[in-house]
Amino acid sequence: MPPVAPMLAKPVSEIPTGQLYEPKWDGFRSIIFRDGDEVEIGSRNTRPMTRYFPEVVEAVLANFPPRAVVDGEIVVADTERNTLDFEALQQRIHPAASRVMLLSEQTPASFVAFDLLALGDRDLTGRPLTERRAALEEALTGAAAPVHLTPVTQDLELAGQWFDQFEGAGLDGLIAKKLDLRYQPDKRVMSKVKHERTVDCVVAGYRVHKSGPDAIGSLLLGLYDDRGVLASVGVVGAFPMATRRTLFTELQPLVTTFDDHPWSWAAHEGGERTPRKNETSRWNAGKDLSFTPLRPERVVEVRYDYMEGNRFRHTTQFVRWRPDRDPRSCTYEQLERPVRFSIADVLS
Repeated sequence: MPPVAPMLAKPVSEIPTGQLYEPKWDGFRSIIFRDGDEVEIGSRNTRPMTRYFPEVVEAVLANFPPRAVVDGEIVVADTERNTLDFEALQQRIHPAASRVMLLSEQTPASFVAFDLLALGDRDLTGRPLTERRAALEEALTGAAAPVHLTPVTQDLELAGQWFDQFEGAGLDGLIAKKLDLRYQPDKRVMSKVKHERTVDCVVAGYRVHKSGPDAIGSLLLGLYDDRGVLASVGVVGAFPMATRRTLFTELQPLVTTFDDHPWSWAAHEGGERTPRKNETSRWNAGKDLSFTPLRPERVVEVRYDYMEGNRFRHTTQFVRWRPDRDPRSCTYEQLERPVRFSIADVLS
């Protein structure tokens, strides 16, 4: 019975050997419960998400066995742009029922299944992964879109190919599971391998830390586009507290006004990528997005996993300062672009 916390993965630097490998999907982790005509969709933090995805509920009723609990990922696949669209997925979390129904038609979601926790009266969480996978394949035999069964392999070489190729369809790495793994809710007993790269970015502003006004909370990062416009691409913010206070002092000489800043409110109104425009979402409603503008003169090297559109998908990690770099040289041209790969091929 819901809620059940999903089994989790810990990051590793290399693909481990002798395991079962599957793509790492970029969506909302979900455990779906079906009991006859009743369907409940549980989120990563065990909160119910059923009302936001009526089309997934219909697909579950059409494709799941009469009584089953399935672990997987809710995704929005944009086949025209050939990628998973996490931003569109975020917009699906809306308080208005009319808006939910409209978005279910405009940006319909899919469910990618990758584990089976229960079937009929049988609790499968104590069974080994290979047995659960075989039962999942049998349970979803004949299932049709938007319900999909994630591909898996025990071939390490093929897993490496997936790691390289599937990124071009918007996926962000691999999950590796031991063949005898029992399902362990809320335990980091799987492994995840993600892409990691570095890029030099312009520091164009900061937000203060929640502890007080004399410490840096996060640095706002920018890259110049092909028009020479500084676009907001993300933040870096994991610093020791002593560093946060030192940075605050160091950056004060660069503090400027919005009058001559690339992310002035005039630019914001004109539609440019600014921090406030980029960072509003259903997940941080009410959050103070104000920031202190800096003259775009300092360059920092950060580590990132991949891009979503023109922004970093996740918060970056600090690597080092780059006093040798000209800020104007920090362009999108630095970024490694993944090989294009069909999202439809991955889903099928």
